[in-house]
Amino acid sequence: MGAERRRNVSKIQTTYLKQQEYAEIASARKKKLLIRRLSLFFVLASVISYLMISSVLSQSAKIEAKTAEKQKLEQKLSQLKKKESILKEDIVKLHDKDYIGKLARKEYFFSEKNEIIFNIPEEDKEK
Repeated sequence: MGAERRRNVSKIQTTYLKQQEYAEIASARKKKLLIRRLSLFFVLASVISYLMISSVLSQSAKIEAKTAEKQKLEQKLSQLKKKESILKEDIVKLHDKDYIGKLARKEYFFSEKNEIIFNIPEEDKEK
């Protein structure tokens, strides 16, 4: 009697039990379909979110590059505006005959009558 006895119990085959078994099988199928749909949804959602995040990051990198280029171009524009103002001043000065005379004497060593030109080297530029 120390050994356990196995009892073979047979199931009663009623229509109610058959309906319950079919219902369990149907619910198992529904769960499988639900799991498949949810997993497909999560895969698609993760792919779409990856694409969106990558596009946002690439666009932000492009914006940073364009901003840096814009700053460089603005600096160049300010330098060119300064150069333009200097050149406009030179144009105004070149309409003055006294300035032209001084410039010709300084740069090209022209002199007036009875005038001697001495060329003195500038030491500040060499140092």
